[in-house]
Amino acid sequence: MEPMKQIERLFDLLPFIREAYPPKPDLLSGKEDGKWKAWSIDHYIEEAEALAYGLIAAGIAPGDKVASISNNRPEWNFLDMAIMMAGAVHVPVYPTISEADYRYILGHAEVKLVVVSSRDLHRKIAHILPDLPLVSGLYAFDRLEGVPHISELREKGVGGRNPEQLAAIMAAIQGDDLATLIYTSGTTGNPKGVMLSHRNILSNVFGVEHVPPVGHEGRALSYLPLCHIYERMLTYLLQYKGISIYYAENIGTIGDNLKEIRPDILTTVPRLLEKFYDKIIGTGRRLKGIKKFFFFWAVSLGLRYELNGANGWWYEFRLKIARKLVFTKWQAALGGNFKVIVSGGAALQPRLARIFSAAGIPVLEGYGLTETSPVIAVNNFRPGEWAFGTVGPVLDNVEVRIADDGEILCKGPSVMLGYYREPELTAEAIDTEGWFHTGDIGVMEQGRYLRITGRKKEIFKTSFGKYISPALIENRFKESPFIDNILVVGENQKFAAALVVPSFYHLRSWCQIKEIPYTTDAEMVKEARVRKRFQKEVDKYNEFFGDTEKIRKFELIDHEWSIETGELTASLKNRREFIQQKYTDLILRIFNISG
Repeated sequence: MEPMKQIERLFDLLPFIREAYPPKPDLLSGKEDGKWKAWSIDHYIEEAEALAYGLIAAGIAPGDKVASISNNRPEWNFLDMAIMMAGAVHVPVYPTISEADYRYILGHAEVKLVVVSSRDLHRKIAHILPDLPLVSGLYAFDRLEGVPHISELREKGVGGRNPEQLAAIMAAIQGDDLATLIYTSGTTGNPKGVMLSHRNILSNVFGVEHVPPVGHEGRALSYLPLCHIYERMLTYLLQYKGISIYYAENIGTIGDNLKEIRPDILTTVPRLLEKFYDKIIGTGRRLKGIKKFFFFWAVSLGLRYELNGANGWWYEFRLKIARKLVFTKWQAALGGNFKVIVSGGAALQPRLARIFSAAGIPVLEGYGLTETSPVIAVNNFRPGEWAFGTVGPVLDNVEVRIADDGEILCKGPSVMLGYYREPELTAEAIDTEGWFHTGDIGVMEQGRYLRITGRKKEIFKTSFGKYISPALIENRFKESPFIDNILVVGENQKFAAALVVPSFYHLRSWCQIKEIPYTTDAEMVKEARVRKRFQKEVDKYNEFFGDTEKIRKFELIDHEWSIETGELTASLKNRREFIQQKYTDLILRIFNISG
């Protein structure tokens, strides 16, 4: 039977994997007490079925909502499949959001049962639960005093197994039925509950199945949150391809995990690649003599890399030497086995895609939204389907149209059912012809590659009536090793300006070389020589832009922006409105406006 006919609901992946691939002990793996614990497909199915029985025994009926608040771990997958097998709807929630967002999401989604992973996450929601009368149960993946362990739900299921009942529930589930509610982190207002069906997500799995360059013998490292549709859909894809998934303990252990697992595949957001690159360059700066010379010769070569030998034989000959002398060390630092890194979630600087690909670590950029399950377009290894600076060709089973105002419109089986309990918002997002309005601005290049040029709502006018796309400027400026983050401002002002977050790691290194005593981050951003150096960087990157787009003034921020301090969303995007409100006084000062 054809896989696409055989797999109509997400849980159909489980029997498919068992039938399609030779048994392997490590289909899913996670760290427990410092050691990797692996799970085979048979164990996976056993756990998912037991938990499905447990949910039914706990009174969860088809259509009920079950929330998970957890880090990445195999138990997340077991619960995910169990919820859907029981006909319920999975509401995965970020572990890093505010108490107000937890309260809103759990209430708005009408959640009946909650599963948390750890003591910290239990503390974040324990006092909210009494205000949510619909929540009738709470379980934890870790063993916490006073909180039922997930094994209790499992045992409840094993004790009350009714195979005929479960089979009947599963048989009644259709591909177009609601599988999950994913609340977008959003940069403004309340989160929106995106309704995705089994068919929505599976159409995207089948739409990108040609991207991984390895088969069932491959290994992937996963660190992006599974509650985000990007990592979640790709996790289903990896399972569909029989590729082993290892869950990183946390973002801080990725370096060690890469060396332990030696994965073939990593899905990431650009921020991690920027950190990798900055760390590697920092290592290069500490080299001496001929080693330092060859290191930066290789970097210079890599930054000019073009695909398919387009730079000619002399470039390719030198690249071969650079790979042998320098880039093999880069590969070793990242595990030494990468076949591909896929980047999404935000714009990737083309220079990063070039240099990592030159180093023999191909980086493919893709694009999509939660509302499109998520991938709309992605670069890949098929002939003529990879171009730096673009997000690649549109998927075969998706249509894209560029509206008159430049907005990217999308149509296809991966477009969401709508926003939960928000018919007006749904009607705004999906027009009467079925086109989903992404809110992103883009162009088609060479008739086949999609390039994202900005965000419709973020584009602003200066007081001279000139349009500015801040994302385009920000992405270019973030190429500077001195700049960790940046926000361009200037709506209705005479010029564009910026709030700049230094890369404090790089700044310390520079101060050391220049013999400038480093006190604190807050003191150093006021230091005249530091400000002068940042002015030099701003002048350098201004050269890429027209007069109205150039950054005329900037202010240095004295701390790194993060989810915890509020400037970043859970998917590591700038919360533009929040940042502008938080730094109102600074922005007013830039434009000489009295508050």
